[in-house]
Amino acid sequence: MFKKLALLLSSLMIVPASAVEIYNKDGNRLGVYGKIQASHLISDYANENGDNTYVRFGLRGETQISQQLTGYGNFQMQFQANKYEGEDKHSWTRLAFAGLNYSSLGSFDYGRNWGIMYDLGAWTDVLPEFGAATIFHTDTYMAQRATNLATWRNRDFFGLADGLNVALQYQGKNSGTKGENTTNNSRILQKQNGDGYGMSMTYDFDFGLSLGGVYTHANRTGEQRHYGNHVATGPYAESFVVSAKYRLDGLYLAALYGETSNMTSFGSGVNIANKVHATELVAKYRFRNGFEPSIGYLQSKGKDLSGYRGDHDLLQFINLGAMYYFNDTLAAYANYKINLLDRDDFTMATKLNTDDTIVFGFVYQL
Repeated sequence: MFKKLALLLSSLMIVPASAVEIYNKDGNRLGVYGKIQASHLISDYANENGDNTYVRFGLRGETQISQQLTGYGNFQMQFQANKYEGEDKHSWTRLAFAGLNYSSLGSFDYGRNWGIMYDLGAWTDVLPEFGAATIFHTDTYMAQRATNLATWRNRDFFGLADGLNVALQYQGKNSGTKGENTTNNSRILQKQNGDGYGMSMTYDFDFGLSLGGVYTHANRTGEQRHYGNHVATGPYAESFVVSAKYRLDGLYLAALYGETSNMTSFGSGVNIANKVHATELVAKYRFRNGFEPSIGYLQSKGKDLSGYRGDHDLLQFINLGAMYYFNDTLAAYANYKINLLDRDDFTMATKLNTDDTIVFGFVYQL
């Protein structure tokens, strides 16, 4: 029964499909999931050089309210293990949301959740490292994990069309510390957002192909609109993404194209691009012996960047990866990111990474 719950919730929300049941009584179920990722990075770029071991831990539960109505919740944290004992800011909440699911009407939840853009970003986020790195940044409107999200999801379109899945999302304002109508969860300028909404639609064919599209629109905060310098000044942040994926036995292919306006930050300073065009391509194949090679190409280009004279690549690399699954719990992996960005005046001014990175490690997953 709990495996059925895990599969149901993973289809409604982007969370791990496996969980170990630790409680089951009187219609209430609770499961634990997580992983230990012990990894080491080698690069001339300081932010991608050294130990990056961490633990992710999550709880997922449901309560049966009636034959058709269930309540559910999901909580997940990450603990960095590459910090010294006593150092602050070595753990954070990735997910914390709760809601209701009613039969064919779908699910509705609120909290810190996956932004609706990641409905498609997840299709290319399948590499051992550095997947979905172009425009799917955390706490950036509805691009990836974010706070203040209310989400409705429906699979098979109310039971009328098998394979047609739709979702609507609303995000409340997450402001800074200046100006009017500030909120209780203030943040740096790049992570702020005004009220906004998003919608996604995907269709799963019965021969392994899936197609999808996402659109989001949100107000920007006053700080973002009036900051100037290298920050876009438009009143709205928008995005659209289209994607396709194909799975056949051990083969997996995915392609994605997306655009954002007044939304995507870049570099180490306070920079938000007027427009970004993003492309992500991935392919992998899992052999029966557990070996899974993968390759990816990712590029994002900033258009008409404020203060930087014209268009510039913000990210461009080829990713070569390989995983070996000893069983369903333990895997070893290696990953090589071939950075295609050139060191020039723009990348030096913004401190963008232009160096290659090698990663290797183990993953122990519940």
